[in-house]
Amino acid sequence: MLAVGKIMQADTALVLRAQANDRAAFNEIVLRYKMRVYNYIFRMVHSASDAEDLTQETFVRAYLSIRSFQSRASLNTWLFRIATNLCIDFSRKNKRAAGLTSSLSQDADGDEEDMCERDIPDMAHDPQRHLMNKELGNQLSLALMELPLKLRTVVLMYDIEGMAYEEIASVVGCPLGTVKSRLFNARCALREKLSPYLGTRI
Repeated sequence: MLAVGKIMQADTALVLRAQANDRAAFNEIVLRYKMRVYNYIFRMVHSASDAEDLTQETFVRAYLSIRSFQSRASLNTWLFRIATNLCIDFSRKNKRAAGLTSSLSQDADGDEEDMCERDIPDMAHDPQRHLMNKELGNQLSLALMELPLKLRTVVLMYDIEGMAYEEIASVVGCPLGTVKSRLFNARCALREKLSPYLGTRI
């Protein structure tokens, strides 16, 4: 908790400097958060080149609106809100793959998500086990991309980024209960999707 407080204090100091047109301070913000934002966006859009473009756009928008940032939200929450909105816009404009069309629907709150791309650790130097783990990782990635965008967003933030319910609610702009409901529904759906690869049906 103390470490989190120190990070927020450091971020606040950087933001204040950036708001005073200190470019070095904003560059430090980019260095601190670029990889985290990129990894999140990549898991949202599943394209390295698109993720790179969207990450760059995230920080361009952050730079242009840094003066409007207020310390009521953390810098991390603010950046993820920008990134999430860009991913939503990107998804709406790119409903190319027929299999993903339903996953980009913005209507239903009850969608599905994923425990994310956490690979199962390879417990032994066993080629068969390695292939099985790799296949499961691939299926996790596919299952994640098949999820409705609302569920995918919540799952990535909670299970991969380790964000708290309250912070996620602030990013996506919905009640705390809705975040928990989406997370629950997403996990249930993922278990169903991945059960053939896990050798069990949950």
